[in-house]
Amino acid sequence: MAVARGARMHGAHIVQQAEVTGLQPRSDGGWDVITPKGTVAANRVINCGGFWGREVGKLAGLDLPLVPVQHQYLVTKSVPEVQALKKEIPVLRHLDGSFYLRQERDGLLIGPYESVDSMVQMEEWARDKVTPGFGKELYPGDLERLSPHLETAMEAFPCFANAEIQSVVNGPITYTPDILPMVGPTMLPNMWVAVGFGYGIVHGGGVGKYLSDWICEGEAPYELVEFDPLRYSNWTTMDYAVTKTRESYGFNNAIGYPNEERFAGRPTSRPRPIYEKLVEAGAHMGFNAGWEVPLWYAAAGEKPEYKPSFTKANWQLEQQREYNLLTQKVGVADLSPFGKFMLTGPDARKFLDRAVAGFVPKLGRTGLGHMLTSTGKVYAELTITGMEDGKYLIVTGEAVSSMT
Repeated sequence: MAVARGARMHGAHIVQQAEVTGLQPRSDGGWDVITPKGTVAANRVINCGGFWGREVGKLAGLDLPLVPVQHQYLVTKSVPEVQALKKEIPVLRHLDGSFYLRQERDGLLIGPYESVDSMVQMEEWARDKVTPGFGKELYPGDLERLSPHLETAMEAFPCFANAEIQSVVNGPITYTPDILPMVGPTMLPNMWVAVGFGYGIVHGGGVGKYLSDWICEGEAPYELVEFDPLRYSNWTTMDYAVTKTRESYGFNNAIGYPNEERFAGRPTSRPRPIYEKLVEAGAHMGFNAGWEVPLWYAAAGEKPEYKPSFTKANWQLEQQREYNLLTQKVGVADLSPFGKFMLTGPDARKFLDRAVAGFVPKLGRTGLGHMLTSTGKVYAELTITGMEDGKYLIVTGEAVSSMT
C-alpha cells in the first residue's frame, strides 16, 4: 500500500480489479490493453505480472520461461532473547541449513529454501495457467518439508528451539531457469518485462528506477546483462524451465565454486552439429545461451569432470597441454554458439564506419570493432572480416546476436 500511495503522489493512476484479457499491437507501435473496464491505448507496456507474467506474455505472443514455486517462511511469537536486544539484528543467511533468519518485531522470521527433492513447483500454472481468481491466497504450511532446515536453525540459534510458532506462510514466487529476473525490452516493439523476481518486492525500487531511466533516456543507465530477457530464446522449452528452476531453487543457498557447471536440463534442444564428437574427444562442456560449448579437454584416459575448488582446479592442469598443442600444431574452434551476420550492399562499409568505433578492415583482413550507444557506451563487440564484393562477415557473441 505504501508503494501504491507513493506512486499516486507522483501522478500514477492505478486501476484495480481490471484483468487484462488481451494485448493488441497498434500500427503506431503502441498497444491496446483490453480489460473488462475498457481498452487502454498505451505507448508501451511493461509486464510486471508476477506469477501471472507468463500469461500476460502469451497475450502478446511471448513465451516467457517462468515457473512459480512454493516458498515457505514461519514467524515465531515473542522470543525473550530477542526482546532483550537493544538494536535489531541484521538479516542472517545460513548456507549449510539453507535458510535466512531475521528479526520480526520481538520474534524471529525463518525462511528455508527447500531441497531439490522436497520443493514444490506450480508446474500446472506454468504449463497451463494460474488458477482463475487466485489472488492473495496462501497454501497450507508444510512443516515436515521444512524440518531439516528448522533442526539446523535450532542448533545454530538455541533461542529458536524454545520459540512458539505464530504462523507459517506458504505462497507462490516466480522463478526463471537461472533464478535471475528478466528486466528490459523484448523483441516486440514497446513491450517490456520485469518478471521472475525470486526475492519479491525488495527489487522494486532499484528495478523501477533502472527501467524508468532506460525508457526516459533511451538507453540503460548501466549494464545488467544478466537480467536481459533475450538470454532466453526458442530453445528454452517449458520442460527445460521446469527442470532448471527446480535445480536453481534447490541450490539457492549452495556454495558456488568458480567456473562451476550445473547440468539439469542439459543438453537443450539447440542443434549440436558435432556435440557427440566433441564429447568423445574428451571435452568438458560449458553452457552458453542454450549451446553446449567445450571448455577444456581431458587427457587421454582421463574423465573430463570438474572437481570443485577455490584454489587450482583440475582443469587448469590441462592448460599447458592445450597451449602446446595450439601453438605447436593447430586447433579448430566450433563457432556454432556465436552469432554470425553477412553485411552486403554498396553502403556496407559506410554503414560500418558509422556503426562501429575503430577501423573497418580491408579485403582479406579481420579486425575487432565495438558498436557504441549514442552516449559512447559499448553496446557490442564484433569481429569483422572484409570479404570479396564489398561484403563483411560479422561474428559476435550469441547473447549479443539476439539484441542486434
